[in-house]
Amino acid sequence: MSCASATLAVWASAWLAGVAAPDDVLDALAPWSEAHDVLAADDETATLTALPGPGTAPTSTTMLLAAVRRATPRGQARLVLPAPGDVRGLPGPGRFSREATTAGEGVLFPDAGFGVVPGPIADGVVRWSVHAVPDPGPVPECVALGEAERELRGQVRNAAAVLTDLGVARHRPGVREEIAAALRRRPRALWPDGMPPQVLRVLQQADEVDAILSAAAGDEPGGALSASAAEARSDALRPIATAVRQARRAAVAEAVRVLVSVPRS
Repeated sequence: MSCASATLAVWASAWLAGVAAPDDVLDALAPWSEAHDVLAADDETATLTALPGPGTAPTSTTMLLAAVRRATPRGQARLVLPAPGDVRGLPGPGRFSREATTAGEGVLFPDAGFGVVPGPIADGVVRWSVHAVPDPGPVPECVALGEAERELRGQVRNAAAVLTDLGVARHRPGVREEIAAALRRRPRALWPDGMPPQVLRVLQQADEVDAILSAAAGDEPGGALSASAAEARSDALRPIATAVRQARRAAVAEAVRVLVSVPRS
């Protein structure tokens, strides 16, 4: 789904460009959790960012924004959505890359020299772990938004076909209602004014396809599907999941590009 990292990447970039206020960033993160806190992942990062490190009390996302501002008065944030076998956008081996891959998301602040990875630590609390990233690597080649949208639309058709071929609807007759309910339960992301309509459309489509993926992955081996059928299902759904990540990265990159180019008053 549209994730907390996508929200932070878009709003933090808008804030750094002077077209959003710090409170706007904090308000946009609120739908993802009742509370957010911040902690440097190690002593090196704590020294780099002046944020609390291991063994100390965490701080707030306000202090995270202050650390970003100290490190880079302008700059942009970069969304990463890695998965095993798909590490596009990661800076290379290191703790940030490992943690982001485990979480499936993260935000790089290339000009600031660090990245953050969100994860739940308690009911209603998300912690943003901050990692030093001295070499963020080159800006990854980004698929054009139009191309990503076409690929995603094709995968919508594929997803429907896969659900039918794998008999998910037969095993779980209420699967369509389940998908609709899952979409209603998801946090409604808040976006800055000036977000391009195509970006919003692609993000919504990605959420819809992701809900289909979750439904299609709902039967575990030993349940309605055999182990071999479950493996075939995973193989069939993998390219759809890749298209969802690609579409979200492209949409966020385009949103950032447009927002940071808005003239400041």
